[in-house]
Amino acid sequence: MAPLDLQQTASSACLCAPAAPGPHARPVGRAPLGIDAVRISPESPLGRWQERNASRTIPHCIEQLEVSGVMDNFRRVIGESGAPYRGFVFADSDLYKVIEAVAWEIARSGTHDFDAWLDEAIALIARVQEPTGYLHTWIQGVRPDKRFAELERNHEMYVLGHLIQAAVALDRAAGRDELLRVAIRFAALVDRRFGPGREDGIPGHPEIETALIELHRHTGEARWLHLAEHLINQRGHDILPDEGFGRRYYQDHARVREAVDPTGHAVRQLYLNAGVTDLFLETGESALHDVMRAQWERVHERKMYLSGAFGSRHRDESFGNDYELPADRAYAETCATIADLHWTWRMLLAGEDRRYADVMERELYNALAASVDESGTRFFYSNPMQRRPDRFSEENAPAQRQPWYACACCPPNIARTIAQAGAYVATVRQAPDGPALELHQLLACEIELPESLGGGVLVIRTRYPADGEISLHVVGGALPPGTAVQVRIPVWADGITLRVGGKQRPVSEAEQAHGYIQIPADDVDGATLQLPLRPRWIAANHRVDAVRGAVALERGPILYCLEQVDLPEEIAADDVFLPGPPDVAELPPTTTGPAPVLRVSLAVRDPDDRLYRPASWVEPAEPSRNVEAELVPFSTWGNRGPGAMRVWIPTI
Repeated sequence: MAPLDLQQTASSACLCAPAAPGPHARPVGRAPLGIDAVRISPESPLGRWQERNASRTIPHCIEQLEVSGVMDNFRRVIGESGAPYRGFVFADSDLYKVIEAVAWEIARSGTHDFDAWLDEAIALIARVQEPTGYLHTWIQGVRPDKRFAELERNHEMYVLGHLIQAAVALDRAAGRDELLRVAIRFAALVDRRFGPGREDGIPGHPEIETALIELHRHTGEARWLHLAEHLINQRGHDILPDEGFGRRYYQDHARVREAVDPTGHAVRQLYLNAGVTDLFLETGESALHDVMRAQWERVHERKMYLSGAFGSRHRDESFGNDYELPADRAYAETCATIADLHWTWRMLLAGEDRRYADVMERELYNALAASVDESGTRFFYSNPMQRRPDRFSEENAPAQRQPWYACACCPPNIARTIAQAGAYVATVRQAPDGPALELHQLLACEIELPESLGGGVLVIRTRYPADGEISLHVVGGALPPGTAVQVRIPVWADGITLRVGGKQRPVSEAEQAHGYIQIPADDVDGATLQLPLRPRWIAANHRVDAVRGAVALERGPILYCLEQVDLPEEIAADDVFLPGPPDVAELPPTTTGPAPVLRVSLAVRDPDDRLYRPASWVEPAEPSRNVEAELVPFSTWGNRGPGAMRVWIPTI
C-alpha cells in the first residue's frame, strides 16, 4: 500500500483520550485529561473493574473472536480459511472494538501483553483491505454485489466508524499508525463516494460521525470534519428507504437541528447525538447545542431507567413513548448505556450542568456494572429492572449472563469503555480568575496536574461509594495562587460538609446551585469532604404506569434490588410489599462489593392464583407475615445464580 501523509498524530498533538477537542473547540473553556494522567486506584470499585477488564474481559473477548468466527471471516476473504461466514453483517466491528479496548488498556497500564495479538490482527486486516480502501468482510466474501447498495442495513459506515476509533486509540496510546493508515484509506473511499457534493448516502446505523470528528482532531485534516458534518446534515432528507421500522428507526425522519424528540433505535440515536455534540464542540454552532440540550432533557427526564439504562421495547430496540418504562420487559441494552455515556461526556465538555456527571455516575455504578458478572467473562445484553420467577428467557434477554452473543456488540463495547474510564474523571477549566481542576467522578485516584495547575499530583483518597469521606492531597508540587479544585456535589447529597485547614467550612448556596464545591489552591491539600450516604426511597413519576405504587431503594449513587435467593424458599419475590416506610439497616461492608448490603423488613401477601378479583377501594393489603430481607446493589444481581429479581417493590 502506498504511504499516506499523516499531517499530525496523537503522539505529538492529541490527548491520549477517546474524545480530545482542540483548544479552539472549548465553548466553556473545559478540557479533558488523558487516560495516562488519571490512575484510578485498584482498591476502588471502578479500579477493580479495570483490573478485571484487563486480566479477564479483554482476553476473553480475544478468545471469542476466534470462537465466533470473526477472525475467520477476515481470513476467508483472502483464502486463508475455508470456513463459512459467521455472524451478522457488522461482525467486523467486534474486532475493532477489542483493538480499541487493548489500546486504551495500553494507555492505562502500559501493558505489552497484547502486542503479539495486535501484530497478527492488524496484519490480517491490512491484507484483507482492497486497493480502493474498501474493507467489509461480509460484502467482500458473501455479497460483493451489495457494496454501498443498502446503507440502511449493511453497516459499512458503522463498521468503518469503529475501525477509525480503534486506529486513533492505538496511535494515541502506543504510537502505532499501521491501523490508522488502513482506516484512512477506507474513510477516503467513503468521502470520494458520499462526501460533500457527491452521491447522497447516510448510514442506517450512526457511529461514523463521532469517529470522523476524532479522526479530524487526530490528523488535523478538515476533510474528515466536513464529511461528518455532511453526513449529519443529510439526515431528514428521505435518503434511507421508508421500510421495516420506518425512518424514525434510523433517525432519518427529521433534520438534526429540528429533532428534539429522541426516537427509534436507542443505540443509533445516542451514537448520533455523540457525533452531533462533537460537531458542536468543533464548530461552535449554537443550533446544534440547543437541539442536543433539548433532546438530552427528554432522554433523561422521560426515557431513562433508574439504573441509567435506555430502550423500553424489544421489537425495535427503541426508546418507546415518554414514560414508557416497563420494569420486566425493559430492553435496556448495554450498548445504549455506553452510547449515552459517550454522548453525556461530550455534553459535559460542552456545557454547564452538574447533571451530566451525575448521570454518568449512575450509569457506571448501575446499568453498566450490572452488564458483566464478577468473573468478567459473562454478560447481559438486556438489563431489565425485574426478572420474573418463571425465568422467561430469549436470546438477547436470557435468565442469566452469557459468555457471548450471536450479536456480540455489548461485550467488546464494555471492554473498551472500562479501559477508557479514567478519561471521564476530571477536566481542566480555564476561568477568568484562574484555571481549576474539576473533579466529576468521586473515586480514589491519582491525577497528574497540568503545568497550569502546578504540575504535581492530586491524590484522592476515599472508599466512596461505600463511604462518604473524600480527602484531597497534593504531592510533588503546589497549586499556584489563583487556581482551585472544584468537586462535584451529587444531586442527592443533602448536608455535605467540607473541612479545610482543620476547620469546617459551609457549602455556599452558589456552590450548591452550581453543583461544584470550589476549593482554593491554599486549601486543597488536606481538604476533606463528607457526603451523607443515607438510604433513600425513590418513587417514579406518576406517568410511569409500570411502577406506579412501587418504590426503589438507593444509597448514594448505588441502586438496590431484591433477589429471590435472599428470601426464604417458600416466599416469592413477587409476593412481598412495603406497607409503610421501613427502617433500613446497613450490614458491615464487604471487601469486594461497591456498597453495603441493606436489610429491610418486608410484608408478604398470601399467594392468590386468581388473575382478577373484586376491587377493594379502602382496605389496604393485609400481610400474611413479615420477613427480613437483604437488598443488594443492582450491579451485583445474578452473581449467585439465576432467579427472580426486582428493583421496584410495591407499596400496595
